[in-house]
Amino acid sequence: MAASQQDLFKHVLNDPLLGSSIYINIALAGLTLLLFAYMARDLVDPRAKLIVVSVMGVSAVSIASYTGLASGLTIGVLQMPEGHAMYEATTELAHSGETVDGTVSLWGRYLTWAFSTPLLLLALGLIAGSNLTKIFTAIAFDVGIMITGLAAALTTSSYPMRWAWYGISVAFFLVVVYILLFEWPADAREAGTEEIFNTLKLLTVVLWFGYTIWWALGNEGLAIIESVGITSWGYSAFDIVAKYLFSFLVVKYVVDNVEKVSGGDDYGATISGQPADD
Repeated sequence: MAASQQDLFKHVLNDPLLGSSIYINIALAGLTLLLFAYMARDLVDPRAKLIVVSVMGVSAVSIASYTGLASGLTIGVLQMPEGHAMYEATTELAHSGETVDGTVSLWGRYLTWAFSTPLLLLALGLIAGSNLTKIFTAIAFDVGIMITGLAAALTTSSYPMRWAWYGISVAFFLVVVYILLFEWPADAREAGTEEIFNTLKLLTVVLWFGYTIWWALGNEGLAIIESVGITSWGYSAFDIVAKYLFSFLVVKYVVDNVEKVSGGDDYGATISGQPADD
């Protein structure tokens, strides 16, 4: 039998491990959205507000995307190609006990990351006082990471092609890492935001490498971890730190250091981030 969207909704609802990895994140996203709005209630500087709204957007996207997973809209049961460790695997639906061919893929997570991670990079680039070219470059390659990651997750025609997509995604990721480690630190020093930037930079690089490695280990990659629930919880744990903790640190810093991130009459915290005079 094939699993319908209703089957997948009920499966998530009745699988404690998988369901908790989704529902807890919906709750956290909602709570952090309210918290950040409260923390930034007195901000008036437009550039400071832009940084805060950027990370608030991460929580907003997460609410929508995790709800998509919970509803069964953005998950599916995929039959992996020959050569994959879960080739010919089956899934027992938690609510009915019926068995379907394939393994559960929470492909909607890639849509989440495609919209949320650019907002994280926007906030980080603005805190660093970087220019629009560097910020746009980081965001463009970041979107490339997520699109090719989605392709790797959904490709069932060929096992090598899954890893080819994964390799392209990693290559795009390394471009973003280069910008984070070698381009933006100099901008942050000039902007006077080096301390918080270094904290956020390391948090981002370490956790994003964690996502990359977790994909390879989870049920979509080498399937060393075959459990969909454990794989999902790994991603959710990364999300809690990489999204909500990251965003909290950003909002707290901006609220406490408006003068360092303020655009004032100009755009940006550094000369390279200011537009040319007419």
